[in-house]
Amino acid sequence: MADPTSASTTQNHTSLRPGALGVAGIVFLVLAAVAPLTGIVVVASLAIALGNGGGTPMSFFLVAAILLLFAVGYAQMSKQLVNAGGFYAFVVKGLGRTGGLIAGLIATIGYNFFVVGTIGTSGFFMQTIIRDLTGLDVHWLVWGLLSIVVCFVLARIGVDFSSKVLGVCLVLEVLMLVVFDVSVLVQTGYDLAAFSPEAVFSGSLPIGLLLAATGFLGFEATALFSEEAKQPLRTIPRATYTSIIAIGIILGVTTWAVVSATGVAQAQATALEHLPTGDLIFTLSQQYLGGPLTTVMMVLLLVSLFAAMLAFHNSATRYLYSLGRARILPQALARTRANGAPQLAGIVQASFAGIVAIIFAIAGADPIVTLVPAMLGFGTLSVLILQGLAAISIVVYFRRGRDPRWWSTFIAPGIGFLGIAAISVLAIVNFNIVAGSEELAIRLMPLLLVLAVIGGIVYGVYLKRAKPAVYEGLSSDLEQFSNR
Repeated sequence: MADPTSASTTQNHTSLRPGALGVAGIVFLVLAAVAPLTGIVVVASLAIALGNGGGTPMSFFLVAAILLLFAVGYAQMSKQLVNAGGFYAFVVKGLGRTGGLIAGLIATIGYNFFVVGTIGTSGFFMQTIIRDLTGLDVHWLVWGLLSIVVCFVLARIGVDFSSKVLGVCLVLEVLMLVVFDVSVLVQTGYDLAAFSPEAVFSGSLPIGLLLAATGFLGFEATALFSEEAKQPLRTIPRATYTSIIAIGIILGVTTWAVVSATGVAQAQATALEHLPTGDLIFTLSQQYLGGPLTTVMMVLLLVSLFAAMLAFHNSATRYLYSLGRARILPQALARTRANGAPQLAGIVQASFAGIVAIIFAIAGADPIVTLVPAMLGFGTLSVLILQGLAAISIVVYFRRGRDPRWWSTFIAPGIGFLGIAAISVLAIVNFNIVAGSEELAIRLMPLLLVLAVIGGIVYGVYLKRAKPAVYEGLSSDLEQFSNR
């Protein structure tokens, strides 16, 4: 009797909790990572200033269309595969084990860097806004570390609890954006000139598309929660479509309200004027909502940043968990708590993020000038590359199997891949814009992707020769949950 009991105990402590999340729960986790209010305050303002100005709303809608085409194939693949490895698992299916190792390394580095970046962003804005509102001036590192500790505790309670917390945060920040949108509509109206060819092709449309694409980062996390989803073969595709459409509408319509408020023709010049202080949205809020609601918006920005940190912590933890279970990383990372929450992976992820932030702080680095550009810039590029690898993997997988559904397994995801690939190339070429820094060390960070590719190939060769069981297991791990 000892063996079955032991096996059961082991299973209970290395498995995520199945059936914990429905479509709404996963959408909350994903949209929280997108952080709509932060997306408008930061991403939309940058896109208007550096991209195609008054035509920026169309950039968001075009990116949404590209990602929806990709999602057609993504949905088909999600029906074939249930695994907490997310896009890493997709790449193993399409491009093989070595390709999966490369994707896994890129994903692990990218998502963990993202969490470090959120410590800098959250800490900086908490220090600034709380000081301005209350007079209490606490160092950004203290606020940032406090935030990651709270995120860690909430994640350990369980992913279903995290989704509820994120759902409340999401509703509050979206409600604020809706109030702003309605106020602009009533007082000024929306200017259809934003969709004219003159506006859409003004400034730099490629940069506009690139920056708009960064506003969608996080939608790809739906597959990471497939093992914890109710009826994942249906839930994950629905959550993916819902997330992309919701992000596109929220960011596209609110950006339309912004350029209508500034005047479509003057939008780029106005955004550039406010670029050094980053207060374009708050200035418009003062005009259309008044002081008290603008203060509420500033507080909700902190809520939005915290929600994004929690969401990315959950995602990064699941990549560590998945790679640990596949024995690519130490197998101890696959341990889970009784409630299914990753045990050691969560500790490692939060500790890594906190330690890196502390190192930057000890070095006297400014969080916005150094920490955030380095971490969020590379994290953004990594996720874009990961999306591209997943897109081509979907096409290759279904073509290898000669799937007869040409639209859903070749044409739509193929067009999506071309769009994502173009955006990824733009991100590499214009990494200084993605990162928001001209520092040489930061501009050279895309070279880490080259190291990840080399590392994945070398590690693959090593596993194949020295640990063939682990190498073979990279594929078999993907099949454990695919019949759910």
